[in-house]
Amino acid sequence: MYQLKKLPLATIVSSILLLTACGDDKIVEVIKEVEVEVPAPVPAPVNFSYEVTVTNLTNSQPLSPVAVILHKRSHVFSVGGIASLELEQMAEGGDNSGLMNWGFGLASRSGAAPIGPGASETIMITIEDVSDANLSLVSMLVNTNDGFSGLDAWNVSQLAVGDSWTTNAFTYDAGTEANTEAAGTVPGPADGSEGAGFNTDRDDSGFISMHPGVVSSDDELNTSILTQAHKFDNPSMRIKVIRIE
Repeated sequence: MYQLKKLPLATIVSSILLLTACGDDKIVEVIKEVEVEVPAPVPAPVNFSYEVTVTNLTNSQPLSPVAVILHKRSHVFSVGGIASLELEQMAEGGDNSGLMNWGFGLASRSGAAPIGPGASETIMITIEDVSDANLSLVSMLVNTNDGFSGLDAWNVSQLAVGDSWTTNAFTYDAGTEANTEAAGTVPGPADGSEGAGFNTDRDDSGFISMHPGVVSSDDELNTSILTQAHKFDNPSMRIKVIRIE
């Protein structure tokens, strides 16, 4: 953007001989005003910073490192929708690296480590332009095949500095891997070091839905490596957002 500013410009016309009644030579200085375009000062960027605290509400389901994303448009997930490859990788194996580099994201931060049952983690995220920005976050329930919890596309621009907002999140099924609960298919501690995690093959419903829950070997699913302790009720996650800047 530019603004117009008038600047005085002196143009000296030299060696002009003027004949007067006295015959004097005089130098005439001609003053002009011209309009010159001067760039307007660029305003300094304004930061909008948020603290996002995630609490694990389950009994025996660690949450994978949380992916926190600020974005303008689109959705990280939606019930009835098809899971993206990045969401599938997170929901099956707890790997959020694809979501950290998601093409629609304006800013992203990852949790430092899995969040154990009853524990919390606070993650700070900052963005320069918050107009119409949405907050999404997701995390895998690691003692499942492709279960995850999170928040999709909540508009953070409504928060003033010092404001906070709290919500509870349910558990969703990515629809990409059958809920067999079998050995070698669950990446969490219930399967030791044998869990396979992400697999490119999709052999479930094909769409995101509310998670039906864990069956477990205690309830006669003989091939399950899970027990009643791994069952969960909704909600499975609490989310608190505070705008600090």
